[in-house]
Amino acid sequence: MRNRFFGYLRSEMAVDLGTANTLIGRLGEGLVLDEPSVVAVGRDSGRILSGGCAVGHLARQMLGRTPDSISVVRPLRDGVITDFGQCEAMLRYFFRKAQPHGPRRKPRVLITVPGCITPVERRAVFNSAHRAGAREVFLLPESKAAAIGVGLPVAEPVASMVCDVGGGTTEAAVFSLGDMVSGRSIRAGGDRMDQAIVDYLYRRHSLQIGPAAAEQLRIDIGSAIPLPRETAQEVRGSDVVGSLPRSATVTSEEVRHALAEPLEEILGAVKATLDGCSPELAADLVDRGIVVCGGGARLRGFDRYLAEHTGLPVRLAAEPQTAVLTGALVCLEDFARWKTSLQSSDDDLG
Repeated sequence: MRNRFFGYLRSEMAVDLGTANTLIGRLGEGLVLDEPSVVAVGRDSGRILSGGCAVGHLARQMLGRTPDSISVVRPLRDGVITDFGQCEAMLRYFFRKAQPHGPRRKPRVLITVPGCITPVERRAVFNSAHRAGAREVFLLPESKAAAIGVGLPVAEPVASMVCDVGGGTTEAAVFSLGDMVSGRSIRAGGDRMDQAIVDYLYRRHSLQIGPAAAEQLRIDIGSAIPLPRETAQEVRGSDVVGSLPRSATVTSEEVRHALAEPLEEILGAVKATLDGCSPELAADLVDRGIVVCGGGARLRGFDRYLAEHTGLPVRLAAEPQTAVLTGALVCLEDFARWKTSLQSSDDDLG
């Protein structure tokens, strides 16, 4: 109760601003919001529909089902903001929804960002969050948030490695003594996997499906390695030639074949990170291995796929999808300790 009370007074929030989903946690309460990073807008006005109601889950239900007057958009792509105005409006809606009812202070907000973000893209995050209602804005690299969130001893003089596979980006990093000693950030993740499935079905079955259907196929029968018992699933879409609705049976082997290229790209980032380690750090990782997290890491056999190709022990985090947010909340709770790992808008201006 005490933590909740002080959390309310201080009004502090951690935000995992993801390409696919946005997660918000409040100090003392944990996760309070998990919504798709999607908004529905009027094509002519460019404004979010219904006073902000068509955001998140409601907007995602509209994907592929809207009339010409409505457009469903994702304000982020590959982990960064692509539509400044829509991201600001989305964040404003999420901030209001995540905070308690009644009078409230503008929150201090800690937002996690990918390592591949450019200065211009970083400035867009600061501006969007400030204009959405944040009092102060701090940025934390996703890789460090993930490492902290899965419980790795990043401050100790020993190598700790994490691989966070999100919707738009993958972060692979090795930490020691509180800082990253080797890392790679690439703009490939769950979205790239889904697009690979869409492209494969277009070529192989002459069937056109949407990203949401591809994502469901990846979740249901997708895998990174051969399954003990291969399976198949019917998928519905439109025929490429005649544009008429039809279905096709897709096997788990086909989905795995479709995912080969994005998985190799992620594996390349992991290997490049390992190549950047000193022999002493590499020796630590032989025993300690790699922890994988993020929504994309839940692909069946992904941990074994990395283990087979790196020769290191690999384990999936207990709560892979919320690891980044958990790490950000830890930094908020002990703000003085972790402040040197954060970047503020003042730092950015400097």
